Amino acid sequence: MTRRIQLFVAGEWREGNGVPIDSRNPAKLDEVLGAGAAALPEDVDAAVASARSASETWRRTPMHERASILLRAAVLLEERAEQYGRELTLEEGKTLPEGVGEVRRAAEIFRFNAGQADREVGEIFSSPRAAERILVVRKPVGVIGVITPWNFPIAIPAWKIAPALVHGNTIVWKPASVVPLLAMRLTEVLAEAGLPAGVLSLLIGPGVLGSRIAGSPDVDAVTFTGSTSVGTGLLELCAPLRRPVQAEMGGKNAALVFADADLDLAAEQIVQGAMRSTGQKCTATSRLVVDAEVADELVERVATRVRELVVADGLQPGVDVGPAVSTEARAEIESAIRDAVAVGGRVIAQADAPDADCFVRPTVLETDVSDPIWRDEVFGPVLSVARFHDEDQAIKMANDGPFGLSSAVFTRDLARSLRILDHLDVGVVHVNSESAGADPHVPFGGAKASGIGPKEQGRASREFFTSTTTAYLR
Repeated sequence: MTRRIQLFVAGEWREGNGVPIDSRNPAKLDEVLGAGAAALPEDVDAAVASARSASETWRRTPMHERASILLRAAVLLEERAEQYGRELTLEEGKTLPEGVGEVRRAAEIFRFNAGQADREVGEIFSSPRAAERILVVRKPVGVIGVITPWNFPIAIPAWKIAPALVHGNTIVWKPASVVPLLAMRLTEVLAEAGLPAGVLSLLIGPGVLGSRIAGSPDVDAVTFTGSTSVGTGLLELCAPLRRPVQAEMGGKNAALVFADADLDLAAEQIVQGAMRSTGQKCTATSRLVVDAEVADELVERVATRVRELVVADGLQPGVDVGPAVSTEARAEIESAIRDAVAVGGRVIAQADAPDADCFVRPTVLETDVSDPIWRDEVFGPVLSVARFHDEDQAIKMANDGPFGLSSAVFTRDLARSLRILDHLDVGVVHVNSESAGADPHVPFGGAKASGIGPKEQGRASREFFTSTTTAYLR
């Protein structure tokens, strides 16, 4: 049955009055999952006012009480993981195991952040003056604008919303409008867990709503995940307002494979990193930088695995790769492949895929490092290959380009791993595993055009969602 898409403001579900919106299954585009109407600018204003009104009471609520709501939300997510995971697959397209796994990861994120209440929330320093101590305390920032993408429709919102809430902030949230149903599910879970009215509002609609949230005079900070172009626009909007922005943006992640690597392991991990989630994640492996000495051997292993991938509706058993999220995404991916071939790129391998709906063929290309596809984000199951002859050249090739999010290094040489760790200009490095993946208890984020502001997840999240006061106690 088609579900009604609604907004959540001041603790109540309400109809939008903007342009019509719907949610469709990218594996079966004629299947409408949800329908409704978008929020209007006045809905943003109402949500921000509600968040401001709720802010003082919520920040005075004991941290352990706030944490208990997150724990109840985690339990509900775990209990409903199979149902919500199936809905996630229907709406976003990734395979069912990935969908269920993402819901469970969201529960894990809520549990970790609930545990923040049992950790230190300030510091005490000695003073150069007698009979004095210096105390540093952390306080909530206030009203947070949260703007999230479509590719991880419940996990990415969880890793922004959970730390914001446990540290005492209120939230106005705009998810990507292509995935409204999972956003509604997460909102329902938090409301059912006992979140007070006004602490979280959900607004569904076009990107202009995000700008309205970010520019509101009663919003204190903005956290964003999405494209570098949109993130840059938010930075430009917020800079004159002196408004903090945390932005996790694009990636063009390289896997470096040296001659001493376990090539079977490398091939398996590279294909998983490049093709899982249809390559639609910022940490996906999109470049393979391989030692010329073993390049032919490794590329053949990668090509064999790619040709064996099963591309189909993610609800079907045994599927490796689902559809792209939309017809627009499919067109952009296929256009990037055609453009790469037109300037001399060579298709090494492609998997079979249905020529319908939003399906695309996972593709491996050998390209020149001067080709646009080597530097430009594709956001699909496309892997570009280039060869190196020494370690310095490998590092230079991996660092080439505007992005610096994640990377993978395959070698048995520990000393080499440590050297490269010092020289790769990225926020995350995986040694002998795929470039994709993030855990809730450690910092996540990128360098260069991949990110700006404090890192997300782990204890690092409090650097954005709290401010400090230094008190001199004599």
